[in-house]
Amino acid sequence: MSKTSPEQNKALVIEAFDTLFNQRDYAAAERFWSDKYIQHSAHIPPGRNGLFNLIRNIPSSLRYEHGLIMAEGDYVIVHGRFSGHGRPAAWIAADIVRIENGKLAEHWDVLQDEAAQTESQSGLPMFGNRFPA
Repeated sequence: MSKTSPEQNKALVIEAFDTLFNQRDYAAAERFWSDKYIQHSAHIPPGRNGLFNLIRNIPSSLRYEHGLIMAEGDYVIVHGRFSGHGRPAAWIAADIVRIENGKLAEHWDVLQDEAAQTESQSGLPMFGNRFPA
């Protein structure tokens, strides 16, 4: 049974992502990621060190913004945008995180390049309420 509420878990994930992706404070990020962290993403090496080393090698201009966030029990799903990573388009992500003992213990994601307005058949942005500049 979970020892934390869904609201606490959402706050934890937002703070963890900001600490690692935006602040790049690896020592502080260790407080958020389990040393037994399980990574399911095909583009990220295994474990906490695999994730941290990936971020160390991405341009310092990387930024993460969170949007919609939902939680149930020990699982959090956050819809976000990764920009400034050195690729032509930002990534829109659905990150799924399992929390265990107050730390991020397991992660899955779905990534997609962000579409410009001219590429959007729906005419709607993929993140937020406007298209990227």
